[in-house]
Amino acid sequence: MHDMKRRFGLYGFGFAIGIVLVFFFLGGKNASCSWMPNDRMLKIIRSKQIIYSQRVQEKLNLAVIDTADINLILTDGNIDFSKSEVKNNPCRKYLINGAIVNGKAEITVKICDSIATIETIELD
Repeated sequence: MHDMKRRFGLYGFGFAIGIVLVFFFLGGKNASCSWMPNDRMLKIIRSKQIIYSQRVQEKLNLAVIDTADINLILTDGNIDFSKSEVKNNPCRKYLINGAIVNGKAEITVKICDSIATIETIELD
C-alpha cells in the first residue's frame, strides 16, 4: 500500500512538471488544433493571400458587404463539401456558408497555390 502511494505521488509530480512545461513553451504562442476538415480548410484559406473577383469588388464598393463580413465567414463559416470542387487540379473551389452582421451569406473561394480568390458572394 505504501509503495502504491509512492508511485501515485511520483506520477502526479511528473504530470505536474509536464503541464508546467507545456504551458511555458506553448503559452505565448498562437497554437491551435484544427482536426476537423472544415476547420483545416478555413485555416488554409486564411493563410493564403486573399484577392477579390471583379463581381465581389463591386459589392464591396457598393457597401453591400464588407471585408469584415468576409473574414467572419472565413473564420466561422461552414464549407459545403458536397457542392465544392475539392479534386480539381490545380485549383479547388469551396462553397462556404456563414452568418454575417445582416443575416447569412454564401461565398465561393477558389484556391490556387498561394492565392485564394473570393469569386462570388450571395446574400440571403
